[in-house]
Amino acid sequence: MKLYEINQPEGAIKKRKRVGRGVATGNGKTSGKGHKGQNARSGGGVRPGFEGGQLPLFRRLPKRGFTNAPFKTEYATINLSDLEKFEDGAVVTPELLKEMGIVKKQLAGIKVLGNGELTKKVTVKASKFSKTAVEKIEKLGGKAEVI
Repeated sequence: MKLYEINQPEGAIKKRKRVGRGVATGNGKTSGKGHKGQNARSGGGVRPGFEGGQLPLFRRLPKRGFTNAPFKTEYATINLSDLEKFEDGAVVTPELLKEMGIVKKQLAGIKVLGNGELTKKVTVKASKFSKTAVEKIEKLGGKAEVI
């Protein structure tokens, strides 16, 4: 196969819709916007949920219950496969993870998950660990320390 033999797959390139270009396209004259009215104006249209002045559904329905979502604690997660970048016997701290770019934000802390394989003996300091992560770290002689 040569570079010049490669073609785009079927349907990869789609022609853009050229509105207001005569009768043949079916999108001429009013360009698919109907006749005048709010939706035909530039910047026109209504916000999502607007029902023409009728009390909208989200205001008609009763508000019930409590959600803890604004108060939940979110952890930055890393996998064991991410710890392969460190040398044997290294001490892995949240500051070091952030410095190396493995974690962008520490959020409420760092949680280590057991996905992937670990082949090096490392000491990991984090806020939380999954059971499998602790097993795999300690099986190699490393330590999982909760901060």
